[in-house]
Amino acid sequence: VQLQAFGGGLVQAGGSLRLSCAASGTIFAINNMGWYRQAPGEQRELVAVITSGGSTGYADSVKGRFTISRDNANKMVYLQMNSLKPGDTAVYYCNAYINSHDYWGQGTQVTVSS
Repeated sequence: VQLQAFGGGLVQAGGSLRLSCAASGTIFAINNMGWYRQAPGEQRELVAVITSGGSTGYADSVKGRFTISRDNANKMVYLQMNSLKPGDTAVYYCNAYINSHDYWGQGTQVTVSS
């Protein structure tokens, strides 16, 4: 099983980016899927999570700006990021609980310039 994230890049403050993450391999069940981020010198932190039923949760710092969604049929999870701030600059990692195991994607860099 693998997770591959893509969609990061450089954007000006106030702009938007959409991250995508694809799960592949022999998959029987995907439970929670989520996005984490890690800024230089900081610990990795949860950004957003979505359950298999579609319930969502967000870090306070991104509520109202970021939206997580998933496509169960295509084993994808997305993070729509709007009104980006320089403080959102980090490497973003997708995460999923698949076949009763925890998996991580390789990370994608998001840089927000002021």
